[in-house]
Amino acid sequence: MNKWLKALLFLLGAAFLTRLIPFSDWFRMLDTMVHELGHAVATLLVSGRVLRIELNPDHSGVTYSMLASGWSQIVVSLAGYISASLFAIGLFYGYAKQKQALGLAVISAMALATILFFVRSGYGVGWLIGFILINAVFYFIGGKIRNFYYLLLAFLCLEESVMGPMILLQRSVIDPRQAGDAANLADLTLVPALVWSMIFIVISLWCALFALQLYWKRDRAARPDRSEMTPRMRSGL
Repeated sequence: MNKWLKALLFLLGAAFLTRLIPFSDWFRMLDTMVHELGHAVATLLVSGRVLRIELNPDHSGVTYSMLASGWSQIVVSLAGYISASLFAIGLFYGYAKQKQALGLAVISAMALATILFFVRSGYGVGWLIGFILINAVFYFIGGKIRNFYYLLLAFLCLEESVMGPMILLQRSVIDPRQAGDAANLADLTLVPALVWSMIFIVISLWCALFALQLYWKRDRAARPDRSEMTPRMRSGL
């Protein structure tokens, strides 16, 4: 089967299955946090100033910042969706290296930094505090339960990193002015929001394929080698 088709089918299946898990929708806010944190970090890297980040119950978010005109605004507008896609790769890399505990610690540190430096009030504060506490519970539980929780977060971020640009593409067709980062980039570059949405989709799909290859590689490595097991079973008969 073509690797791209396999990845798409796997994403669709994972999206369906994770929605059957109670409260999984609440954890999808992690992708929004990473997206907005990507904007904030990019702002600081181009010598801008981050005023605040808002995280909303409908999974939307906004980063308010002050930037010089020109290329710096383009960099910051690009950073959100790309950061979310790269973050998904990072989570699956941690899974492939069996570093789930370290991964949860890093995620919690990111959430803590978001509270301390960027989120001032509103729904986001409560969500971030609750998320950190839940991470701590699973961190100390350890074992297979912690690994399952980590993998759930990884798949949720992977799905959202792809679904976000898909929704952006839909908005670019219906009302380009409501296309978020794509609309901002269209204003800055005169390249239509539809084109920017498609660029984000290509990046997200490439990152998703890379992340899934890490998952499949780890999954294959964890399976017993049947060619070695068969002679042993025969010798015992």
